[in-house]
Amino acid sequence: MARVFLKFGFATIAASALFAPRNAEAVPSFAEQTGQPCTMCHIGGFGPQLTPFGRAFKIGGYTQSGGDGWASKIPLSAMVQTSFTHTQQAQATAPQHYNVNDNPSLDQISVFVAGRVSDYTGGFMQLTWSGVTNTVHVDNTDLRPFTTSVTLGSHDLRIGTTVTNNPTVQDPYNSTFAWGFPFIASALAPTPAAQPMLVGAFAGNTIGATAYAWLDSALYLEAGAYTTPSSWSLARFGDALGGQGAIVGAAPYARIAYEYQWNNQAVHAGALFMRADVNPPTGVPFQSSGAAGQDRYSDYAFDAGYQFLGDGTHIVTVQGIYVHEDQQLNASGAGGTFALNQVRANVAYWYQNTYGVTLGWQNTWGSLNPAYGTANGKPNSNSFTVEADWVPFGKAESFASPWANLKLGAQYIVYTQFDGGRSNYDGNGRGAGGNNTLLLFAWLAF
Repeated sequence: MARVFLKFGFATIAASALFAPRNAEAVPSFAEQTGQPCTMCHIGGFGPQLTPFGRAFKIGGYTQSGGDGWASKIPLSAMVQTSFTHTQQAQATAPQHYNVNDNPSLDQISVFVAGRVSDYTGGFMQLTWSGVTNTVHVDNTDLRPFTTSVTLGSHDLRIGTTVTNNPTVQDPYNSTFAWGFPFIASALAPTPAAQPMLVGAFAGNTIGATAYAWLDSALYLEAGAYTTPSSWSLARFGDALGGQGAIVGAAPYARIAYEYQWNNQAVHAGALFMRADVNPPTGVPFQSSGAAGQDRYSDYAFDAGYQFLGDGTHIVTVQGIYVHEDQQLNASGAGGTFALNQVRANVAYWYQNTYGVTLGWQNTWGSLNPAYGTANGKPNSNSFTVEADWVPFGKAESFASPWANLKLGAQYIVYTQFDGGRSNYDGNGRGAGGNNTLLLFAWLAF
């Protein structure tokens, strides 16, 4: 069964070539399968931020059972996101089918196949229709072809394998990128051009396989590699390359983290590494070329987090990650060597897993590099985010639990620097503050 699941996962991911924005893995079918309310796995009763129980469920391959009835056997869920986006200054040109400002949007509708296959196999796959681009694609996917627990003397060891479509989508800590804050973002507002590779450069065009070990629910180790499907596969299924291009061969990926839990609290610290040699895009859809040489990106990340869960009345979380990227751009940078850095941090408070406030900070800086496409060649950007959320459902006693869950939120992003400048950063008079963004959203899972 595990071999069949693995082959199916590779085939499906390769076929769709994978586009993966941040979307929740909090799906009601998992709650039915385990017999637990959403609050058992997720901070605020709505994904994707995980509790210690949620991390154990994920590392355990989504195989835990405990639910009763026919619904616990059906691994299907759905999700709808709608939003309204306002920027402080209208954009110079409107996104296709939208206005230059003040845009309501049906952002996406997703269907999930999510659940256990056996005691040793589980996973989830997400099929998404994007209302912004009017496309359908396989979204974030995390398959666990095989996992099991073994006893080593007085120690418990969980081992397993993953097949994924986005580096860090399999990671159990929300300080990393696939499930990191902000958990929802506008697809219609301007965003900074320069981002490290790990942030999402290969979320739309890769297949990865890793193996992991989790010792005594504390030490987490993972290693594997990612690659890009052929241009033939990308073209047949309509998915474009990421901004960096196509991975040549295999890109190694490694993860280490250590977590300590006490008195309904948890703290972790860890590190990530990924290195990729890539052929840059040619400008023709689905095509890359190494004729002018290859670019190399090496990302080194360090992350940490803290959670105070208490008795569920007052919950506090703190998360942070720092990434340093070395770039050897033999093709797109004419042989230049560059560096890029980014730090992200956030702190959140939740009352009774119902009312939440999160404050976030993101700062990017590095070498002058014309490859970013900014008017001044600088990558520097700085922003602050505040988000207020209301999750009326998600608890054990909630209406239609767990099959009706809703998050309503308001998010505001303030930019003090954008694409290397504070004022007139684009050469056309636009200042960083012109991109300040208000996002109002409704997020339904059922």
